[in-house]
Amino acid sequence: MTAMTSSASPAHTPRPPLNRRLAEFGTTIFAEMSALALRTGSINLGQGFPDTDGPEEIREAAVRALRDGRGNQYPPGPGVPELRTAIVDHQRRRYGLTFDPDTEVLVTAGATEAIAAALLGLLEPGDEVVALEPYYDSYAACIAMAGGTRVPVTLRPSEGPRDGVADRHFRLDLDELRAAVTDRTRLLLINTPHNPTGTVLTREELTAIAELAVERDLLVVTDEVYEHLVFDEAEHLPLATFPGMRERTVTIGSAGKTFSFTGWKVGWVTAAPALVTAVRSAKQYLTYVASGPFQYAVAEALALPDTYFDAFRADMLAKRDLLATGLAEAGFEVFRPAGTYFVTTDVRPLGETDGFAFCRALPERAGVVAIPNAVFYDHREEGAPFVRFAFCKRTDVLDEAVARLKRLAA
Repeated sequence: MTAMTSSASPAHTPRPPLNRRLAEFGTTIFAEMSALALRTGSINLGQGFPDTDGPEEIREAAVRALRDGRGNQYPPGPGVPELRTAIVDHQRRRYGLTFDPDTEVLVTAGATEAIAAALLGLLEPGDEVVALEPYYDSYAACIAMAGGTRVPVTLRPSEGPRDGVADRHFRLDLDELRAAVTDRTRLLLINTPHNPTGTVLTREELTAIAELAVERDLLVVTDEVYEHLVFDEAEHLPLATFPGMRERTVTIGSAGKTFSFTGWKVGWVTAAPALVTAVRSAKQYLTYVASGPFQYAVAEALALPDTYFDAFRADMLAKRDLLATGLAEAGFEVFRPAGTYFVTTDVRPLGETDGFAFCRALPERAGVVAIPNAVFYDHREEGAPFVRFAFCKRTDVLDEAVARLKRLAA
């Protein structure tokens, strides 16, 4: 009888638990810096959330919906009809865009889910996505989860004033954008008003983007969550209003930034039916539905009179100027934003070159937390000296933060 022989199993190297597509991301900088703010008792000007609630009547609208049993169970997959109709009315009233509330609107769990669902629904592995750098951190992660390849086009500081405004701004190089598009490019991911730089793309820039998309037959996902926060002479112009863009643009909006209820997580997508169907096909396997009672409240919020939006913008403008002036007096070079509620600064006038090291030391030095812009770049060296501060806080908080930051100049 022949003896049985056994062979040793081949050596097995355990695979890390995390999907390799996400291995580069780790814990977000927002979690790290917010924890640092708590640990040191610092003023948190890092993460972009207000420290006061939005309009009382809108908060009461959510309470009313809860008590009336509206939205306490699963709402309709596309979103409650009242909110979809309110979104359509808002787009028509503000921008002259018309949408069908039944086939061209999708309510999401905030803009972050809208971005994820759009990229998961529209991309296939190997597709290239051209995105403006620096970019909101979820863009890179969502492109990776979809199997796409991100191709950054870097916004760079202007060498001088722009459009008659004395302050320096970050600018888009249209030639660089055109050169980034290849035969593998599936879509452009555009953000205006732009987080974190505060740039608002001009009519000329948006015209060029639209012409490029039409010429190369590209889809465009455009993140416009700061649409109601534009300052000075800047104007928000939805990309979908440009020739040839209505049928190829997925526009993303959100209630959180406009109405100061970021925890409600109510966002939306407007687009042509085929694009909405693609986004919904991914979205239904993410949250399916969310924020039922809050959807009814946001429907009422979108119908607020223009006086609300004007007052909101004026309040944020005053806070922008308070913080931007204080940062300049503290020794930073300041890029006064044309939109959003973030101020980007350059720390090199303070004798610093590394925004990461600066932000990690700032709580001990001045009792303030900020965010290093380098985390929003693929080309980390491009963002190394830049630091972002949020001004969506109470005036007394900003006054105290400015007082503390002036220690740096001393």
